[in-house]
Amino acid sequence: MAAARRARAGDPRAGFRQPAAELGPAVPQGLIRAARKSGQLNLAGRNLTEVPQHVWRINVDTPEEAQQNLSFGAAERWWEQTDLTKLILASNKLQSLSEDLKLLPALTVLDVHDNQLRSLPSALGLLENLQKLDLSHNKLESIPEELLQLSHLKSLLLQHNELSCLPDGFGQLVTLEELDLSNNHLTDIPRSFALLINLVRLNLASNQLKSLPAEISAMRSLRQLDCTKNYLETVPSKLAAMASLEQLYLRRNKLQALPEFPSCKLLKELHAGENQIEVLNSESLKQLHSLSVLELRDNKIKSIPEEITLLQKLERLDLANNDISRLPYTLGNLPQLKFLALEGNPLRAIRRDLLQKGTQELLKYLRSKIQDDVPSQGEEPAVTAMTLPSQSRINMHAITTLKLLDYRIVELKDSLCDVNLGFNRLSSVCLELCVLHKLTHLDLRNNSLTSLPEEMAALSRLQVINLAFNRLKAFPSVLYHILALETILLSNNQVGSIDPLQLKKMDNLGTLDLQNNDLLQVPPELGNCENLRTLLLEGNPFRTPRAAILSKGTAAVLEYLRSRIPA
Repeated sequence: MAAARRARAGDPRAGFRQPAAELGPAVPQGLIRAARKSGQLNLAGRNLTEVPQHVWRINVDTPEEAQQNLSFGAAERWWEQTDLTKLILASNKLQSLSEDLKLLPALTVLDVHDNQLRSLPSALGLLENLQKLDLSHNKLESIPEELLQLSHLKSLLLQHNELSCLPDGFGQLVTLEELDLSNNHLTDIPRSFALLINLVRLNLASNQLKSLPAEISAMRSLRQLDCTKNYLETVPSKLAAMASLEQLYLRRNKLQALPEFPSCKLLKELHAGENQIEVLNSESLKQLHSLSVLELRDNKIKSIPEEITLLQKLERLDLANNDISRLPYTLGNLPQLKFLALEGNPLRAIRRDLLQKGTQELLKYLRSKIQDDVPSQGEEPAVTAMTLPSQSRINMHAITTLKLLDYRIVELKDSLCDVNLGFNRLSSVCLELCVLHKLTHLDLRNNSLTSLPEEMAALSRLQVINLAFNRLKAFPSVLYHILALETILLSNNQVGSIDPLQLKKMDNLGTLDLQNNDLLQVPPELGNCENLRTLLLEGNPFRTPRAAILSKGTAAVLEYLRSRIPA
């Protein structure tokens, strides 16, 4: 219908029309046909060095089928095609984008992350309907002024580029709600950020910032601010006026004191580990009545003030690797505290074996000592708790093989529970990974995996696996045998089929994400997997269930599938 309306009204793009070119092997004709109906085209992970011309012209050219006078059913009338609203070009080898991008003015989502882009076309500014733009994991050194014309943009992802500065007028993007600038080379932030009053999440981690502009406090909607791994020595006092702030990450900077937050009544998480903080000021704690996570590990803190007991909602307190020799016994009275990390401190009054018994036993001990501050005579000298921090997580990027990690993985096989190997160039999973029998979370997204080894069945405790943006053409059969799995994320691959009978046996599976794959059909028996709470199927070329059913949510989709099981 969109095409018919343009024909009546006089389409401004009509002058661009040309006979449809023969579809190249990189973009199957079936995908183009499906995109004309759904308005969505996923070309992720296809080794594209440039975008074929007929992709830019998908809204403009008459379909090849129509030129050949083929018969169309009611559901296939080309003149009722939908303008492209979502284009995914992620994980290719693109070095540039054509100015013909302007031929896709209806785009609301453009995803070109994980390419080799060094610049952006000025035509980008003409995509007036664009709401989400993912440019992360490229080689961009600057942002064109035209990008600031995107008046409806809500999400802008620029992490992992080579940006050293931002346009002064960046604040023109007043509709932004999410902005990720992490892992660049930024040395300062434009004062115009004060105009981003709708921004909810701002990530500035892993840059070269030595200070933050005081104007940042004007971002009244900001709930999450991440400044991890910069060179901050202080934080603007006005930051304390950000009344909506809920999560603040200041890890791995050069802070010598914890800021005061008199107005941050909603602050739930404060992460300030790996700084140079020596004194924990009681004034910094008094107003944080909503705080549930306080992370101060790897600083130089010598003592904990009694005022920490004012944090009645505190659930996690990480004080590992400081210079703390004594704890206030009233710490034991914090009613919600579930996790307390103290390893790597020269504690004199708490025995090592007590620390090893866990948080609840430690809190019980502290409560028992509240009215007995003085150790009884004859008590044995306490063993200090100078223990190395436990290595329970591995997070590695920019590697092509796991062999360099083999020795480390085997060494940690009895403790490692979380491994992140996303955003690398892995083409296979090494067998050493399969010995991590305590592994619960495995992140392998954005690699070049085409299969998983059957030996992974040994990961019997694995609960979450993220395989998004790989090159898997089939659902990895080994996953059917890991019955502890609760979440499988397989979006943006090339999976063509699934086995519903095997999935039915996975009683713990609650989330299955198969968005943007090559599923030509959804087996009705999948409806019997009633444990699924989240089933995501959008962006596949199947005809049923239709988008109207998918939009109703998982329960409706499962019910629809069950209704189609042959009697």
